[in-house]
Amino acid sequence: MSFLQQSLLWFTLAAAIPVIIHLLNKRRHKTIRWAAMQFLLKATKESRGKKKLRHILILTCRALGLAMLAIAAARPVMSGLLGWNAGRVDNVILILDRSASMELRPGDGFDSRRAQVLEKVRNTFKDLGGARLVLIDSASGQPQEVPSPDVLPDLTAAGPSDTAADLPALATRAAEFLTEIQGRSEVWIATDLQASNWKAADERWAAVRASLSSLPSKPSIRVLGLTGPTAANTSLRLASARRIADQLVLDLEVTRAEDARGSVNLPLTVNLNGARTTETLTLTGQALKFQKRITLPSGSTTGHGWLSIPADGNPRDNAAFFAYGPDRPAKSIVVAGTTETANYLQLSAAPPGFANQSVTRVDPAKIASLMPGDAACILWSAPLPTGPTADMLQRYLSEGGQVVFFPPAQASELQFLELKWSPPQEAATGKFFILKDWNHDDGPLRDGADGTTIPAERLKAIRRQIPTGDAASLAKWDDGEAFLVRKIVDRGTAWFVASQPDYTWSNLGDADVLLPLVQRTVMAGGERFDASYLSHVGSEASKLQPGETRTRLDDYGTPDPANASWDAGIYKLGDRLIALNRPTAEDAPEIVSHEGIAASLDGTGYTLFEQAGKAADTSASRGMWKAFLCAVLFFLLSEAVLSLPKKSSRQPTASGRATTNA
Repeated sequence: MSFLQQSLLWFTLAAAIPVIIHLLNKRRHKTIRWAAMQFLLKATKESRGKKKLRHILILTCRALGLAMLAIAAARPVMSGLLGWNAGRVDNVILILDRSASMELRPGDGFDSRRAQVLEKVRNTFKDLGGARLVLIDSASGQPQEVPSPDVLPDLTAAGPSDTAADLPALATRAAEFLTEIQGRSEVWIATDLQASNWKAADERWAAVRASLSSLPSKPSIRVLGLTGPTAANTSLRLASARRIADQLVLDLEVTRAEDARGSVNLPLTVNLNGARTTETLTLTGQALKFQKRITLPSGSTTGHGWLSIPADGNPRDNAAFFAYGPDRPAKSIVVAGTTETANYLQLSAAPPGFANQSVTRVDPAKIASLMPGDAACILWSAPLPTGPTADMLQRYLSEGGQVVFFPPAQASELQFLELKWSPPQEAATGKFFILKDWNHDDGPLRDGADGTTIPAERLKAIRRQIPTGDAASLAKWDDGEAFLVRKIVDRGTAWFVASQPDYTWSNLGDADVLLPLVQRTVMAGGERFDASYLSHVGSEASKLQPGETRTRLDDYGTPDPANASWDAGIYKLGDRLIALNRPTAEDAPEIVSHEGIAASLDGTGYTLFEQAGKAADTSASRGMWKAFLCAVLFFLLSEAVLSLPKKSSRQPTASGRATTNA
């Protein structure tokens, strides 16, 4: 509960006035003992206790009536946003999470979480008098003064978007803004508490806490968390898109709530350059990963389209957009001598029948002439690079390239990316190193889109060299040593494989493992060229460059032109064609824990006001002054009733006279 006119609470001291008057009246009477009165006192002794209780009740009603009147005048408000004893607020900084996940509806027939929180804030402001409202939305991140709370739901800056939210950055911006204003301020954070947006472990929260504590007037922090049950929702996500000759290959994922049960048939609409087709997906579990191949029109160099499923609990996650450019040959480079390993690597990088793929071999002795250029992948079977060559490879990796390192077949102390090779090891006579464990969901040995598993258990080796250093292991030998490790460098990836495709080393050349490993690496490297056509809302690629204008090309939904910077879709940015989708993090349902919130806002005295299961409650506050006025009326009426004189009863005596019972 809070009081908008807190200074008027001093008038509750008036409740002591009836008590003071009572005490003063008692001191005015002087007691004189009179013998005849002893008989009268004895006669009324039994009723004296009831009279005393009655007088106490009358006194209590008078005192409480005055107290309730003073409290009502102070305008009490019951509000989770305002907190206890908040007093008058001069400024409210509203941090509004308007990410894609905030469009989820609490139930069928209800507004989205974003729309509901705007309604709650608007209704709360009716009890705040003339407080100033400043909006910082999660899309633009810029403070904007709201002229009236009534227009808040109609502002473009408060509308839906396909962005993610960066709560530490928004809180930092709010702290900076508070240094520029005066008066008593509060910060309201309206969010669905999605963990990927809250970023509880982010170090920027420490800077936020320090900034808030250094302010002359410490603001109150109110977190309005919208969580709880939601309407049934299924989302569609595009993981990657790449062109292979005359086909566009899309990796897609459909997910639904964890508590969803049973099988469901889902219509999937595909729009390619304006032509639409529909097919049916069968979803049996919580998630379905699949690959969609779309045949492109003959002679098509560039184009675009989208895929969609029916609208449900969140209309912002029912579509995925794609765009494509000219067919680019997949070029690979093999750095190796004239060896059996080089032959197998060249064959796996450009198998017969793959006309779109080509490979070039570079001798390690001529490594200085290596020019990665537009190569999708580099297969390296030589000592680790040093000097200018190492610098060149690091730049190549940073730009999105892929490099697969194979053992040099000799002991070496050379390092690259803080990784090096252990000395060669040989299996015991009659024994093999067997690949036993690998990641089925990630990396080049992952299962296929249809769930097909790579027969990696067939790999056997009699020689190996283990990559050592700080890297993630995605496959292991049967003794626990690493077979495949990954080192991510900016946009690219370096892979280290612990054996050679040489039969004096292993049967890696059988292609059960080598072919999918190399081909998937080549595809991943080629995606950096297609990436210029695919990005997410809010990324650097989605921003206009000097001289560019933004034009939307797709006809999906009913987009708001004023909100085009934050909407997913197909856009022409100057001469660039790009498909923008919501960030992947928006599909992560995890909610930040109370401990995570406490760690982020430690020492700020924040209040967490959770709205789980309160979808029908359109206000975050309740004016209580009417209830206190009713209490005043109740206590005054009670005092009046108790003060009425007691009705006397007369009974006739035997002599004919009436006697009165006192």
